[in-house]
Amino acid sequence: MIKITRINDKEAVVNCELIELVEANPDTTITTTTGRKLIVKESVEEIVAATKAYKREINTNY
Repeated sequence: MIKITRINDKEAVVNCELIELVEANPDTTITTTTGRKLIVKESVEEIVAATKAYKREINTNY
C-alpha cells in the first residue's frame, strides 16, 4: 500500500497492486483495475517511486 494525497489535501492509502494506469493530464490521475479514478497531488514519478519502494519492501521481508 502506498500513501497518496488527494487533491483536497486529504491523505489516503492505495493498494498499489490495483493500480492499472497513472497519467498526468495535467493533474496526476490514478486509475485502478476496478475503474476507480483518483486525482492526486503526487507526480507520476513519485507514484512510480512509491510503488517500487513498496515492492522492494515486501520482497525483502520474506
